[in-house]
Amino acid sequence: MIRLLKYLKTKEWILLVAALAFVALQVWCNITIPEYTIKISQYLSMPEISPYWQDIVWTCMQMLLLAVGVVGSAIIAQYLASVIVSSLIARIRSKVFGKVNDFSETEINKFSIPSLITRSTNDLTQLQQVYTMIITMGFTAPLTAVFAIIKIVSLSRDYGAGTLSWVNVISVLAIILVVFTITILVLPKFKKIQTGTDKLNMVTRENLTGLKVIRAVGAEAEQEEKFEQVNKRFTKLEFFVDKVLMLIEPSLTFIMQGTTLAIVWIIGLLAEQNPQLLLVISAFTQYSIFIIMSFTSLSFLFMLVPRGIVCAKRINEILQTETSLKDGEIEKSNDNKGTIEFKNVSFRYPDADADVLENISFTVKQGQTVAFIGSTGSGKSTLINLIPRFYDCSDGEILVNGQNVKNYKMHELHKIIGYVPQKGILFSGTVKSNIKYGKENATDEEVKKAIEISQSDFVYDLPNGLDYHISQGGKNVSGGQKQRLSIARAIITNPDILIFDDSFSALDYKTDKIVRENLNREFKNTTKVIVAQRIGTIMHADQIIVLDKGKMVGKGKHKELLKKCKVYREIALSQLSEEELQK
Repeated sequence: MIRLLKYLKTKEWILLVAALAFVALQVWCNITIPEYTIKISQYLSMPEISPYWQDIVWTCMQMLLLAVGVVGSAIIAQYLASVIVSSLIARIRSKVFGKVNDFSETEINKFSIPSLITRSTNDLTQLQQVYTMIITMGFTAPLTAVFAIIKIVSLSRDYGAGTLSWVNVISVLAIILVVFTITILVLPKFKKIQTGTDKLNMVTRENLTGLKVIRAVGAEAEQEEKFEQVNKRFTKLEFFVDKVLMLIEPSLTFIMQGTTLAIVWIIGLLAEQNPQLLLVISAFTQYSIFIIMSFTSLSFLFMLVPRGIVCAKRINEILQTETSLKDGEIEKSNDNKGTIEFKNVSFRYPDADADVLENISFTVKQGQTVAFIGSTGSGKSTLINLIPRFYDCSDGEILVNGQNVKNYKMHELHKIIGYVPQKGILFSGTVKSNIKYGKENATDEEVKKAIEISQSDFVYDLPNGLDYHISQGGKNVSGGQKQRLSIARAIITNPDILIFDDSFSALDYKTDKIVRENLNREFKNTTKVIVAQRIGTIMHADQIIVLDKGKMVGKGKHKELLKKCKVYREIALSQLSEEELQK
């Protein structure tokens, strides 16, 4: 938790000092009030009260002013704490978001998406509560306890009632015992609760994203059972912690009431020898209550701080994780535009036992179309994901525009490449904002051209046309429409290289053909990289690379591969007739 304080700005440190000053003022006002009750008791004990009415009224006014000081300083301190902590958490949240944006797929898989969501939301919320309580209660409680103990000792000495001090010592020891026991019981559970939240998010997210499939195969009961198992474990943990924490209030109330009773009883016994003790019974009781309430507050804080520590540790794990993809130095390369070269490239996923890709080598010139085909799991998508550095190759070298991709600044590399994922992904906003996502300053003419090339003319028939609102994930448009808009978004940037990861699969054959013809006509000098399952989509490519179990088993043009590559011929004949393949 302390490490995260480095994100506080100078202004917030100043506000923190001011907040602590108001906390100190609140404590001083609170501790001073019982002194005035002693004065009033002394006035009221006088044989003749009349001469002292003015003093009593003035003393009451002073007590009232002190009470106002307690309330006012507490409000200001709480307000300042909220401002400081809210700003800090907002800054940390931005840091976490930015850090996650820089993560490669390796780091994202390491944490998992549900865990990253939990850490960015629930963990930070827990941390915000703990920080706020530390600034207010964390300073108010110990200060109050210290001053109250000093006052108790002083009064005990002045009035010859040392036994009263021991009453508070015993009370404090009892509180410490209760708090220590409860802390030992609940502390190990807090990390499990946060991990349980991750699992709940994972199952919920899996269920929502796969809802159509779940309904289609009638697996609702299985999903509900899976959720119920995670939910029961999580509920059991929460219930255990709640049951233990429930013991705090009655235990501390019992100690506080017992202390008050003991003070009254002891003063009653000692009053016969020292009647003056009756004048300070109220002050003794108030100071004792201050001590007990302070330790009560600290006990609640001790319950929250361990959870805050767990949350802070989980946040720090993100912030301190170094991304495996380091920025290079090259900002721009104008040489060999649109060229791609793989030199003996191999790739293995982290913690995997074998390579997914093995010894891949090929060269693509500017303006050429290179296609990748192979059976499911052959490594096609993995291979093209190495070009924009979603992963780094384990061995070998990948050159884009004549430079190793590792030497580019990531932002600049991605400006060179237009990428269309296998699953069309849209963002909440308008149709126009989605198309202009990669180029905010794109003109209306450029938007219109991208729509025409990608065959996205359907947008003009939507309510409000280009201003039609796309829901999160593009759930209010079809799969084919999402893919076409994704293509429009990629081509509007006019990149050197266009990558299509099976991006034509949701298009009918006619639209697929028209889009490819438009791309070939309008982007003659742009290199096109295509992963496809359809032979019809790639058969006219300048170069086709056939993959099988991560190895390159064929390279050449369509007709050449039909003769020389058994794997390619088998795939081709499974889709088209011999006559269609010879066209």
